[in-house]
Amino acid sequence: MSLLNLRLQDVHNKLHAKEITVTDLVNESYNRIDEVDGKVRAFLTLGKEQALARAGALDEKLGTDDSRGLLFGLPIGVKDNIVTEGLTTTCASQFLRNYDPIYSATVVKKLQEADAVTIGKLNMDEFAMGGSNENSSFHPTYNPWNTEYVPGGSSGGSAASVAAGEVFFSLGSDTGGSIRQPASYCGVVGLKPTYGLVSRFGLVAFASSLDQIGPLTKNVEDSAYLLQAIAGHDPSDSTSLNVDVPDYLSALTGDVKGLRVAVPKEYVGQGIDPKVKEAVQAALKTLESLGAIVEEVSLPHTEYAVATYYLLASSEASSNLARFDGVRYGVRADNPKNLLDVYLRSRSEGFGDEVKRRIMLGTYALSSGYYDAYYLKAQKVRTLIKRDFDQVFENYDVVIGPTAPTPAFKIGSQTSDPLTMYLNDILTIPVSLAGIPAISVPCGLADGLPVGLQIIGKALDEATVLRVAHAYEQHTEFHKLRPQL
Repeated sequence: MSLLNLRLQDVHNKLHAKEITVTDLVNESYNRIDEVDGKVRAFLTLGKEQALARAGALDEKLGTDDSRGLLFGLPIGVKDNIVTEGLTTTCASQFLRNYDPIYSATVVKKLQEADAVTIGKLNMDEFAMGGSNENSSFHPTYNPWNTEYVPGGSSGGSAASVAAGEVFFSLGSDTGGSIRQPASYCGVVGLKPTYGLVSRFGLVAFASSLDQIGPLTKNVEDSAYLLQAIAGHDPSDSTSLNVDVPDYLSALTGDVKGLRVAVPKEYVGQGIDPKVKEAVQAALKTLESLGAIVEEVSLPHTEYAVATYYLLASSEASSNLARFDGVRYGVRADNPKNLLDVYLRSRSEGFGDEVKRRIMLGTYALSSGYYDAYYLKAQKVRTLIKRDFDQVFENYDVVIGPTAPTPAFKIGSQTSDPLTMYLNDILTIPVSLAGIPAISVPCGLADGLPVGLQIIGKALDEATVLRVAHAYEQHTEFHKLRPQL
């Protein structure tokens, strides 16, 4: 068995018994990448020289108190919109293909402090805009379960790298479902924390009121380990919450007896693949057998979530991406005639079609005469969507449903139909608009492709979300399934 398939505790024990070294783990990761990434194409940039140098330094610590952390020496991949000093950060865009950051994101620093080893930067939809990883300006990523299918997006490279066994875990970012949806498609665990629990400092902004960094892992226990390391207040991030971070590992009790589970009828109704619905219903029965109380509820404003999200996210993207103008950093058009030509040609040549589409939509929604009709109205509907969740959580501990309405779809099958592509996030977007935590865990297969179960919690109640996910996982085998590359 590959070292990368072991439980974290088992790896930790082997390291301290000096049966293996950190260098062994890092080499194992790069060997696996050499073996399978030609098929999966999860990585954009590898930092092998730096990683091996860091591994050697960590090997010197083995056996000391400084090597007791459970992330010590473990290889990790980082989505390419999270800045990393010494490693190019491109956001999978031609605009930033030459951008070498002079600092690292707070989450990257925290992982360095925990002595994890960054292996490389992971592919994504350009500037995190997309749900299939086909919008990368470099190359698509392929689903390890079937390379004719998408891995989901925008954190498709992050999910695929974990599913393919290239790293122990990875970091992704979630704006409208970009951690949870690819986790569902690739059969891994993906957690979107409460907005503000994990610092966004060093995350290249798409939609600032929605973006959140989170972990993609092989199982729920690993997710708790990683969240423990990256959560917490950051003075460098004005949206960071100054709250105590609980011990997430202590929440993994396996006990859900008496917990009240709400199942929104809108999440299991029309448009949900029958095989997905069947897998989710079986998962709910498993939770009932463990003593949870499962009841149907309604989240009546769910139908407006997609329209609301794309107005708000595109408006914020229009504002955030204005900084990419060919003047300060990034790619600049050759031989411009004047300043206006610099702007026009740099942005035309640097941005892909989907990014341009969203900038145009957002600029229109914010323009004079349309602001109240579109942007302001969308903000009001966002409040209604959040209120729906608040009312349900007065009587229930978690909300559960499918992560995505279907399993992964074939590469190229939706590229000419952006609206159909947008609807793939219909079950993840309401959670992002409400700013609350949710996790996707594998709950079955449909036609040989993974299905994800989404467990949604109250704000800052990641402990309960992880508790329910872990209890379900302990009584099923789906998280142990691995694609055969």
